[in-house]
Amino acid sequence: MSDENNQPFFNIQRIYLKDMSLEQPNSPAIFLEQDMPAVEVEVDVKADRLAETVFEVLVTGTVTAKVADKVAFLIEAKQAGIFDIRNIPGEQIDPLVGIACPTILFPYLRSNIADAITRAGFPPIHLAEINFQALYEQRIAQIASAQEGAANGATH
Repeated sequence: MSDENNQPFFNIQRIYLKDMSLEQPNSPAIFLEQDMPAVEVEVDVKADRLAETVFEVLVTGTVTAKVADKVAFLIEAKQAGIFDIRNIPGEQIDPLVGIACPTILFPYLRSNIADAITRAGFPPIHLAEINFQALYEQRIAQIASAQEGAANGATH
């Protein structure tokens, strides 16, 4: 019985849209523009420990579309998930929360953003897949170089 209790356990408790905003500061005039909008996409990942084995992971997507330097629309969506993670070695929790959880949440975020863009009256824009492994490694490298810089600054 105790062997079962020590088995690694990963469970999605809930996936939900935590926040979404849509702005169209230049409509209706923007709908008369003939040029294709230039689209910028930003994605960010955050995690909070809610309890010893429970984490909320948040993937934020911001999509800004501009036509001739005028904002056609700006959408920000926060897709969240509550994950129960037990009996996983400590050093494996951070990558799990930083890579696996956002990978699970991203299709929901993508769908919600595409739906909002369509409802706003624009042609659908589907966000490209994101390599959360690369994003995670990049973030770890940035933290390491910031810590290294702080350590070097403290020694001088």
